[in-house]
Amino acid sequence: MSEAITLRELWAGTTDVLGSRHEARWICEVATALDGADFDAALADRLTDRMVRHHDDMLARYCAGEPLAYVLGRWSFRHLDLAIDRRVLIPRPETEVVAGVAIELAAAVAGPRVVADLGTGSGAIGLSLASELPVRDTTVWLTDVSEEALEVARANLAGIGRAAGNVSIAAGSWFSALPVGRRFDVIVSNPPYVAVGSPDLDASVREWEPGSALLAGADGLDDIRVLVAGAPGHLRAGAWLVVEIGADQGVAVETLLREAEYTAVEIRADLTGRDRVAIARTPS
Repeated sequence: MSEAITLRELWAGTTDVLGSRHEARWICEVATALDGADFDAALADRLTDRMVRHHDDMLARYCAGEPLAYVLGRWSFRHLDLAIDRRVLIPRPETEVVAGVAIELAAAVAGPRVVADLGTGSGAIGLSLASELPVRDTTVWLTDVSEEALEVARANLAGIGRAAGNVSIAAGSWFSALPVGRRFDVIVSNPPYVAVGSPDLDASVREWEPGSALLAGADGLDDIRVLVAGAPGHLRAGAWLVVEIGADQGVAVETLLREAEYTAVEIRADLTGRDRVAIARTPS
């Protein structure tokens, strides 16, 4: 009975099942709606039946193979706490690196800056831009072809406070969602870049995450080709395109960018040292 269960006991029992004290705490935090110092202060408190049922449901889902982010319904990304569900990809550390590059380039723009996050999904990159760039003189566009993904992004928009006033959200495939005639200082995207049938795609990712946000043709480059070809028509002279790429795509993407006559082409690594971010500039 829940009357006999304290939060400390629940956390310990969950740790025994999962073998991870941190993951166990995250599940207990969501189940009890307590975190941080409030969680620590309540360790001796008895739990309600509702809390225990919620916990048991999440634990069963996680043990059945559902990714932890979907079980929790939220995931951290840089300075944001994002709502996450199966309509969108789970944000990953390598994408935080991509966002950081885009923020760095946008912050260097003198005067008003206009940036776009194409294929935004949960809004992770674009909302990080909006929340970390100066509120004054910043405009951010978030786009996605998936209306379901944009519902998640809109929910997350409410969590960035005053900076939300700088954000516009539009539905459409890549550049078709952008306002006609608008020129951008930075366009950033984490597009699908996994080859169809790739043996490297983790089984849990294939089973749980949206395939439309992962798969991009026989070589994984179909959507990257669209971005490389279309970006110059929407960027200012001397503006930047930033694209997340697969770890084995650095040479191929660099070739695409150089053949399209971008300048300052660079492939940067993620935190594990693997190729992850393609950066290029339109001619001045």
